[in-house]
Amino acid sequence: MTSELKFSAKAGSKPLVPYWNFCAGAGRANEGLRAGWRDHLKTAVTHCGFRNLRFHGLLHDDMFVCRKNGPKLIFNWQYIDDLFDALLAIGIRPFVELGFFPKDLAAASDVRCFWWQAHVTPPEDYRDWSRLVDALVRHWIGRYGIQEVKSWYFEVWNEPNLPFFFNGPRARYFELYRDTAETIKTIDASLKVGGPATSNFVPDGRFDGGAEDRSKLMPLSQRTLEGGDWRAIWIPEFFEYCHRSKLPVDFISSHPYPCDFAIDDGNQGVMHARGAQATRDDLRWLRKAVDGSPFPKAEIHLTEWSTSASDKDYTHDFPQAAAFVVKANLESSGLVDSLSYWTFTDVFEEHGAGKAAFHGGFGMINYQGIVKQTFHAYRFLNQLGEEEIFRSDGFVASRDKARGTLVAVAYHYPEEQRLAPRPTKSWEEASMDLGVGSPRSYQIQIRDLEPGSAFAIEVVDAEAGFAGAVWRQIGSPHSPSRAQIDLLKDCARATKRSIVTADETGFLNLPLMLSPWAIACIREIN
Repeated sequence: MTSELKFSAKAGSKPLVPYWNFCAGAGRANEGLRAGWRDHLKTAVTHCGFRNLRFHGLLHDDMFVCRKNGPKLIFNWQYIDDLFDALLAIGIRPFVELGFFPKDLAAASDVRCFWWQAHVTPPEDYRDWSRLVDALVRHWIGRYGIQEVKSWYFEVWNEPNLPFFFNGPRARYFELYRDTAETIKTIDASLKVGGPATSNFVPDGRFDGGAEDRSKLMPLSQRTLEGGDWRAIWIPEFFEYCHRSKLPVDFISSHPYPCDFAIDDGNQGVMHARGAQATRDDLRWLRKAVDGSPFPKAEIHLTEWSTSASDKDYTHDFPQAAAFVVKANLESSGLVDSLSYWTFTDVFEEHGAGKAAFHGGFGMINYQGIVKQTFHAYRFLNQLGEEEIFRSDGFVASRDKARGTLVAVAYHYPEEQRLAPRPTKSWEEASMDLGVGSPRSYQIQIRDLEPGSAFAIEVVDAEAGFAGAVWRQIGSPHSPSRAQIDLLKDCARATKRSIVTADETGFLNLPLMLSPWAIACIREIN
C-alpha cells in the first residue's frame, strides 16, 4: 500500500488547536510529593507541552487537609501547598478534581476505594463540605492571586456513576455539584466549575436510573463494538438538572475510554476494545450534546482517556498504544477542548505498586523514568504548528505560524486492526498484537519550499524507541540495576533519525516506509 501525499508549503491553512496537551492525568495527589514523580512531570512538560494536570485524592486523609474537633473544622494546607507550588514551578497548572471526602466528613461506611482507602460515602448534608471548599479556594486565591486561580478548572468528583467512587445515587451527586458550584461561584463568579466526570460510554441502560443496574449490562453477543448507539453517562440528565436548578456549567467532563465492560456468554464480566474510531465517534457525540444543550458555550474536557481503563494492560507499554494516541487525537481535532491522557507516569498506586519495571501501567513514563512510546507520541504531537495545511489518512502537515516552518506527523494504524488496541493481560498477548498488519509506504511530495530546506525525520516503531523490548532481552529484571536503567533510558530515546533536503527548486520528494504501529515526525529545521 502506497499513499501519495502532494501539497504546497504555501498552501492555505485552518487552525490546528493542540487540545492533546491541554491536560494530562496522574494517580493521586500524595504521589506528587515524591521526587521521582516530579522529575517525570518535568520531562513530560518539557517535551510534550502539557499545560494542566489532574489527579485524584486531593482531599484524602493522606494530604491531612481537614479534621473535625466537635463541630469545628480544622484545616491544614501544607501538603497541598507543597504540591501546588511544585506544579507551578514546573510550569503546569492544576486541573482541580475535588475529592475524595476526608474521613471526618464522610458518612459512617465501610465503602472505600483503592488500597489507600479513599472515603466515597457522602455526608448527610454538605454544609461542612462546602465550608472546606470555600476555605480551600480562598486560601489558593490568597496564596497565588485571583488571576492565577481564575485560569484553573474545578471538577466536582470523579466517576460518581460508579458506586466504587461515589456511594450514593445520582441525585446525591447532583446535590454535591450544586453545593460545590454555588460555593465556588459565591467566591468569584468567573471561577470555572464543571462535571459530572462520569466514566466511559455505554450502549445499554445500566446507568439510566438513579444508580447503576448491572442487570442491564448488554451481553457481548448482543452488542456491536464497531459503531452502535454509544453514549456518555448522565450528560443529558446533568444538563437538565443544572438548567432547572439555575446552576453554572463552565465545562462538562467525561472519560471516553475506547473499551467496554460487558458480560460474556459465561456470565463473566470482561473488558473488550471498541471500534478503532470509537474516540472520534464519542467526541462527536459530546460535541453534538453540548451544542444542543442549554449550555452550548460549555467547554468539553475529557479528563481521563487511554487505550483501556486497566492499569495492568500490557498494551500501554507497546507501540500499539502510541499509534492509537496519534490516530485518535488527529482524527478528533476540533471537536473538544481537551483529551487528557491517563497518566503521565507509572508512579501510580490505585491497586498498589506495579509488579515490575514494565507491567502495563497507565504511564507514558515508567517508574524508573524510562519513557514509553506513548511519550514519543505526545512529543511528536507537541511539535505540530498552529496552522494545518494538509491532511490525509494517517498524515497531518502543519505550519508554525511564527517561524513559517513545516512539521508533519504520520502514523500507521494497520487497516487489519478494526478495533482499538485490545486490553492484554501479558507481554505475550501484546507481542502477538504487535504482529498485526503490513508495512505502509508514503510518497510525500512538498513544493514551494525554500531551496535546500532541511528536514529531520524521526521514526518510532517496534525496533526504535521501544525500551520494553530491550528490557525483555536482558531478562525482564523486576528492579533493574542502575546500569540497566541507563541502558534502557538510552534505548527508549534511540529513535530512527535521518535528514533530507529539498532540491534547488524548493521541491522535496520523501519516500517513507512505516511498519505497522509506527509513528513519525517530519520537521523542517532551517
